[in-house]
Amino acid sequence: MGERVFLSSPHMSDEGYERQYVQEAFDTNWIAPLGNNVNQFEIELAEKVGSKAAAALSSGTAAIHLALKAANVEKGDIVFCPTLTFSATVNPIIYQNASPVFIDSNYETWNMCPEALEEAFEKYPEVKAVIVVHLYGLSADMDKIMNVCKKHDVIVIEDAAESLGGYYKGQHTGTFGDYGIFSFNGNKIITTSGGGMLVSNNEEKIEKSRFWATQSRDQARHYQHSELGFNYRMSNVVAGIGRGQLKVLHERVEKKKYIFEFYKKELGDLEGVEFMPINEWDEPNYWLSSLTLKSKVRPLDVMNALEKENIESRPVWKPMHMQPYFKDYDYIGTGVSEDLFHNGICLPSDTKISDEDLNRVVKTVKGLWVK
Repeated sequence: MGERVFLSSPHMSDEGYERQYVQEAFDTNWIAPLGNNVNQFEIELAEKVGSKAAAALSSGTAAIHLALKAANVEKGDIVFCPTLTFSATVNPIIYQNASPVFIDSNYETWNMCPEALEEAFEKYPEVKAVIVVHLYGLSADMDKIMNVCKKHDVIVIEDAAESLGGYYKGQHTGTFGDYGIFSFNGNKIITTSGGGMLVSNNEEKIEKSRFWATQSRDQARHYQHSELGFNYRMSNVVAGIGRGQLKVLHERVEKKKYIFEFYKKELGDLEGVEFMPINEWDEPNYWLSSLTLKSKVRPLDVMNALEKENIESRPVWKPMHMQPYFKDYDYIGTGVSEDLFHNGICLPSDTKISDEDLNRVVKTVKGLWVK
């Protein structure tokens, strides 16, 4: 059995950029949620994606939570969000005592279906906000979605946790809506081990989010709090890792694309195999190379075979409306997300993977079709 092949693990730069910034934090003794790295990481990330302002936070989940708070989502409000996503997209809606309504995907993007979204507006015209997700680094069809949302005059939050470095029609994902969020969790395309970023062109709202994220401490000599606060600020050490990682983002996207194209070339002709859709207007970051299987070989067969070879893989996200906790919330759709879940699989997409290991993956998968 060969060495473990990971789905997507942290990958520090060969140049050691991260060490330089982390060392700076230690040398200056700024290891708390304050300091030059935090400030500069916000500036550098905002410049990278083309946003006016950014707030560095402890997680992407925290960023979604503060975006909802900035959007004045409160108890009893309705928020639309995709059903095909990770629970971190949805949990902050519950934190705000609001109610999610789950929107189905379409096959063209694997992301929020604009037609299902329009149907949801007809049923719930009083909706407070819409969360859009760019799944696996694939962009949602933002022109259609934004047109629907603008028609109904609703706030849009983009969950771009999986799509940093990706573009829709030449514009960075995460910058179309009123707020965008990015994640730097250990498995993301760049990582700070844990952390997130909230971006917006509304600089006043970003400043307010920083205030909330530091326990809503008023400007007073004593500790005074006029609003509920949160302990959501990113540490200066973690931000140093992020600054270093940001320097190699382009390289990571290129490697992810190489991995996807390798799999597609080697596996794309197998019976029943269909890879995640890459549209002409989409420049994804290819975070996870994902495909669907509609043949005698099932996703579980592939995952079991890979695991025997010490190779990690994963099912496509289980839709939120199928999750025990969220089963009682409404769902608008025709079953596309369920179909993608039942037939989908994510192959190893680690940016440290070698061609030798890619061939191990391909050989193992192909072997299931010749039995």
